[in-house]
Amino acid sequence: MTKADLVNFIAEETGLTKADATRALDAMMNGVVKGLTENGKVTLTGFCTFTAVDKPAKEGRNPRTGEKVMIPERTAVTIKAGSKLKEALN
Repeated sequence: MTKADLVNFIAEETGLTKADATRALDAMMNGVVKGLTENGKVTLTGFCTFTAVDKPAKEGRNPRTGEKVMIPERTAVTIKAGSKLKEALN
């Protein structure tokens, strides 16, 4: 499902216009980003939990050449499925 598909789904389910559904989806995504940057964690009870995880710098290899390269430290996001999402998928 693409963002456009999700916007269409939200519009159909809620009766919002596509423009309003787009603004609502964008606001939700911005809220998740803000929550991760400020608190490091966003929990949508029953659905999922987003967690910001600091990854240290490490040495890797270029898969084409085998050459060693340094991968800089970064912040990654992990997503853990909630109980309702797990039930829906199984």
